[in-house]
Parts: sequence; C-alpha cells; structure tokens
Amino acid sequence: MGAKQSRAPCRDKGPRRMVLLRGRQPFAPWDDSLLPGKDPRALLKRGMRHVSFSLVTKGMTDVPDFLWGLSEVQKLNLSHNQLRAVPADVGKLSRLVVLNLCGNRLRSLPREISVLQSLKVLFVNMNCLTELPAELSACRSLEVLSLSHNCLSQLPASLADLSRLRKLNLSNNYFAHIPICVFALKELDFLHVGSNRLENIAESIQCLVGLQIFIAESNNIHSFPRSLCLLTSLELLNLNNNDIQTLPDELYLLWRLGRIAWNPMDKGLHISHNPLSKPLPELVEGGLDMLFSYLKDKKHH
Repeated sequence: MGAKQSRAPCRDKGPRRMVLLRGRQPFAPWDDSLLPGKDPRALLKRGMRHVSFSLVTKGMTDVPDFLWGLSEVQKLNLSHNQLRAVPADVGKLSRLVVLNLCGNRLRSLPREISVLQSLKVLFVNMNCLTELPAELSACRSLEVLSLSHNCLSQLPASLADLSRLRKLNLSNNYFAHIPICVFALKELDFLHVGSNRLENIAESIQCLVGLQIFIAESNNIHSFPRSLCLLTSLELLNLNNNDIQTLPDELYLLWRLGRIAWNPMDKGLHISHNPLSKPLPELVEGGLDMLFSYLKDKKHH
C-alpha cells in the first residue's frame, strides 16, 4: 500500500534568450515585460498588514537580482516557476514573514535562510528536495512548514528547535519513519505524513499532546498504537489505506473525533481500506458510538 504519486524529473532547460535594453542590464524576455522602465518597487502590493511581491508562473529559472533590493518585502511568492536554486541573497530580505517556493525544481535551500528571523510560513512543497539545511532551525518564528511532494527521507535533528511550529506537512515523500525531531515540536496541532513509507507509528507520538489533526493515510502501517489514544485533542485522525487489522481498546478516549468519517475533508476517524478483523468492519459501519461501546466493553471484560 501507499503507492506514491509519480514525480516529474527535475530537468534543466537550455539557456534563456536575452534582450538587451539601452541603459539597463540585460533581462530575460519576461523581465522586460514585467519591468518596462519601472522601478521594481512600483510592483509592491502594500496591504493593511504586509508588503507583498509576487512572481508566479513566470517561467523563471533564476530569481532576478532586483528582488534582493526590495528589503521591505514581507510576503514573497515565487511559486510555480522553474527555479533550480534560491540564492544566498535571500538573507537580505530579513523582514520576510511568508515565503512561497512551491512548484519549482529546488533540490536544496540555502543556509542563509537562517537569517530570516521573522519568517512564519514557508511553503517548499512540490519541489525536488532531497535534504534540508540544519540552519533552518534558526527560523525560530516559523509556525507553518510545508514540505510535501519532495524526495525527503530524513530531517535535520536541529529542527526540534522550531518550538513555535504548529503545522507540518511531510506527505508524499520517502520517510520510513516519522523523524525523531518531530516529537519535540510540542506546539504542533497539524501533522500530515500521508503517502510515505511508514510501517509503524512510534510510541513517541504521545508527546504531541496538542495535536488536533493527524493524517497518516496511504502508508503500510501494520498496527494502531495505543499511544495515539492519549492524544485526546484529536479531531481528525486519518489512517485510511494502511495494513491495520486491530484497534486498541482505549480508542474510546478519542471522543473528540465525533464520528466515523468517509469524506477526506471531514473531521472524525478515517479507518477505511484496512484489513480489519471481524467484527470491526461491521462496527465501523455502525458508527463511532457503536465501535466505542464494543471496545470499552471488551476492555472491561
């Protein structure tokens, strides 16, 4: 189980055609259309809370140099391009709060990302990452980190220092186990490890006492650990498409789940497409209250 979605290989394109303009540095064609004689600051969007800059789906293979002079930028969106690297100059944007790099061809992030002390949200999903810099742990303000759809199989131990992290998405990677550093992230309320290569969930999962949403669907998990039943704040638990045959008697402690869920977006217990032993399939069909009553009686007898 847990068949992974195919990923397009990270292929480099040929050299870009350049356009020479009088009195200006050479720009690629998209640059010229973006900045026809304009000061780049004219393209900044100044909202009520943040100064934003966006270069989405521009076909860029490199980040334009003018960007590193826009020191006031707080939200930067470079998603869905063809970027192969993020220059060390990203450290010059010290006011960044949100950085969106999803949908590119990145294989790594620069160590200089550690300079971004105000960064709260980082999207690097849908890239070609095989590793993360240990220096990412210096981004102590980080609250949301999305690393889904990459080629990761481990995380730096130093990420345990991201003490404010609340939401972590590791889905669609190559993790054989949940990285140990994750269990030190006490503020997590959302953890997605679906579509990896997990065969078990470590007992240390019980350390994430504030977890409200835990998704581990489409792996090859063989057992439902009792330690999960200690996470009594859980409102959504998705273990669909695994190899689970039995359920722990203590499952009734997860009363906040509320119901058996069938729609992927619904809160509740998702346990379909597992080889549950009898009479569990019939009890699941009957609803969560019936399942809880059976497990509670079984425990007491």
